[in-house]
Amino acid sequence: MNRKRVYRTFIHKEAVLRICCEPFEAVTREIVRQRAILEGYIRRHPHFQHALEPVAIQADAPEVARRMAHAANKVGVGPMAAVAGAMAQLAVEAALRAGAEEVIVDNGGDIYLQTVEPVIIGLYPGESGQIGRLAFSLQACDTPLSICSSSGKMGHSLSLGQCDLATVVAKDAALADAAATLAANLVKAVCDVEPALNQMVSIEGVSGVMIVKNGHVGLAGKLPPLVKMR
Repeated sequence: MNRKRVYRTFIHKEAVLRICCEPFEAVTREIVRQRAILEGYIRRHPHFQHALEPVAIQADAPEVARRMAHAANKVGVGPMAAVAGAMAQLAVEAALRAGAEEVIVDNGGDIYLQTVEPVIIGLYPGESGQIGRLAFSLQACDTPLSICSSSGKMGHSLSLGQCDLATVVAKDAALADAAATLAANLVKAVCDVEPALNQMVSIEGVSGVMIVKNGHVGLAGKLPPLVKMR
């Protein structure tokens, strides 16, 4: 069966999400709920929001904060580096509990998906010519999976590097998000790409990584096949 996927946009505060699933309201309710839960935790523990390094999780931490902190600890970044990925995965899990067979949630370039048919995930490394037309080709058996991206040149998230695009593939979306943030932080010049790739694939749970800098593409680990977007 070749179903036509319909994506809808959901905006909540500064988050802009593209969502593909039948129980759309289950996803949006979960995003709003999890955001409120996380904000409550941050009000009680403000350092969680502002830390640029791993922090100890408190006894009253909700599941979303625990996922973020665990990923941050493995990668060596602050927990907020994992927030978009964590939210995307929690939203997909809510849709699956509501009976969805297929769910794709793209939270500003941080994606978690469970599909029943193949899917193409486009990659956008800015003004990079033909590189900007690349995509990952996923089979249903590859999912559930997370593909998270970070950039030192695009988006509103904090980045300490000058990477055109760092994309990490992992089963855990919080981990993929945190690792993509670190990869982008590490790359300021083309010579930084290879050391960054090596560091990323040494992180337990990271399947693969792609880094783009000034037209140079570096790949490491196990990644879905790359194809050209039409």
